[in-house]
Amino acid sequence: MKNLVLTGLFAVCAAAQTPSEPPALIQLIRQPGLEAGLPRPYSEIGAHLTVLAMTAMTGVPETWLLETHDSFASIEGLDQALAPAIRNQLDAMDNQSRFEKEVVAPPRTMIALYRPNWSYRASEAVKLLPKARYFYVTIYTLRSGTEAAFAEAVRRRRANFESVNLDRPELAYPVLSGAPSGTILFLAPLTSLKMMDEALTKSPELAGKVGTEGELSHEHFLLRVEPRLSYVSDEFAETDPLFWRGIAKQQ
Repeated sequence: MKNLVLTGLFAVCAAAQTPSEPPALIQLIRQPGLEAGLPRPYSEIGAHLTVLAMTAMTGVPETWLLETHDSFASIEGLDQALAPAIRNQLDAMDNQSRFEKEVVAPPRTMIALYRPNWSYRASEAVKLLPKARYFYVTIYTLRSGTEAAFAEAVRRRRANFESVNLDRPELAYPVLSGAPSGTILFLAPLTSLKMMDEALTKSPELAGKVGTEGELSHEHFLLRVEPRLSYVSDEFAETDPLFWRGIAKQQ
């Protein structure tokens, strides 16, 4: 019976395996350290979702896990399936290892909802996900009641991008839970850092800032995709199996 329940739960996650449109929801887990914290044993439970692992190239040392979901039911299914596997890992640790895990700063988890009208060339961004080697992430925090002004600033920014035909698609995700109200993520997958050179060459002000009086703060992060720590399907990895699997592509 338990296996049947898990099968049903992970059927909900299956749509996230092959990127064809932006994930409706993302769950972002930021762990202190470049490989710190207890890993989430996706393979142990046979999870059907895409998880991109990234390490920080700028800012403090962190590992980011970006889980793609199509619904809260998908997040619930993953949570229920992972809980016993994580407990088993903890039980298998000796006392010293458990103490070390407890004193390390815990990860921070956020759930965010896709916002199509704030994104830029979203369909192209999705196609870049299997080819992404870096991510440029901007996190904005807005004052209460200033979303309309921010939306207008984003509209002008998108128009500016289009005016110079900027080839740096990005996806917008306002945070629903796990961060202060008014937190918004912009995720730009990069096939190489040369994409940043183009942005700076075409228009230096396109480095990332939207610019609005309602903004409390913004942060920029440059992240490196780590295939060894990621969890992706064979279909996702097919574009570059050497990168994702360490296997040369069959001709």
